[in-house]
Amino acid sequence: MALTQYFVASTLDGFIADPDDDLSWLLQFDASFDPDGVGDANPYEGFIANVSVLAMGSTTYEWIQQHDPGRWSYGDRPTYVFTHRELNPIEGANLVFTSDPVTDVHAAMTEAAGEGNIWLVGGGELVGQFLDHNLLDEIWLTLAPVTLGAGAPLLPRRHTRPMRLLSAVASPNGTFAHMRYRVSR
Repeated sequence: MALTQYFVASTLDGFIADPDDDLSWLLQFDASFDPDGVGDANPYEGFIANVSVLAMGSTTYEWIQQHDPGRWSYGDRPTYVFTHRELNPIEGANLVFTSDPVTDVHAAMTEAAGEGNIWLVGGGELVGQFLDHNLLDEIWLTLAPVTLGAGAPLLPRRHTRPMRLLSAVASPNGTFAHMRYRVSR
């Protein structure tokens, strides 16, 4: 059965983007940080190899359009974009735009994933909706050694049930911590 996973990078103070939805705090690590993972401790390659379906909110989708115009890095994987607005499609992307509740769409995503997993790309509010309905299985978190003081929260929800740490590893250069948690239901 497909796992629904949130793979994300966050600041030490729990933000995934600054108040202007900017990621320069993360992209500043370009010499030692590949946005797809970090060096020898790169969890992304193993993660993405098992992903069959993606889901993202409209802000994340528009950020990709703005910062990587004309490029789609996710191949032909079905990608569900949750939005209440009309968005321009990215050429070559297998997109499903939806305003349906996550509970309804999750069933279709699970079926489309087959033996693979579902990646909740972001943002935190969308992922929070999956958490609200007990549809989130794991959080894969890369913790970056910076603070923003404000911005888009990692997960803007109260979740007090303990999660189980499945793994924790430092990047080879000692900059990042990569953690994987099983979400308690």
